[in-house]
Amino acid sequence: MDASILPPINATLNGIATVLLTLGFIFIKAGNKTAHKTCMISAFATSVVFLVCYVAHKVLVRGVHTPFGGEGAIRTIYYVMLISHIILAITIVPMVLMTMSRAFKENFTAHKAIARWTWPVWMYVSVTGVLVYFFLYVWFPKK
Repeated sequence: MDASILPPINATLNGIATVLLTLGFIFIKAGNKTAHKTCMISAFATSVVFLVCYVAHKVLVRGVHTPFGGEGAIRTIYYVMLISHIILAITIVPMVLMTMSRAFKENFTAHKAIARWTWPVWMYVSVTGVLVYFFLYVWFPKK
């Protein structure tokens, strides 16, 4: 398998997760619990597929770091975004599992209490995942 196909696939999966998370938020605010549940489970499944593809990419490139080609202030912006993305991507996994567990147990008071923290972090990770791709491969590739 050619590892170069995985970064755009990963960015697409993050983009799909972002759309699903947004729709899930809209549906729950509108009181449509069934559509909310469908969107959130789909966002979770999409994120799991992303994680598998991300690990596959790292295995295929043997962990080689993709260099960032930007300079000056944009370099600082990129690395601040990347570091926060990585830290929150690690943090979001147990948050999502806990949030979904509470929903599946129908403990909706506890679900809502943690979901108000989980959703924005998950959104940030999904959106910045797409941005990392564009920064590395589209806007500022290392020449």
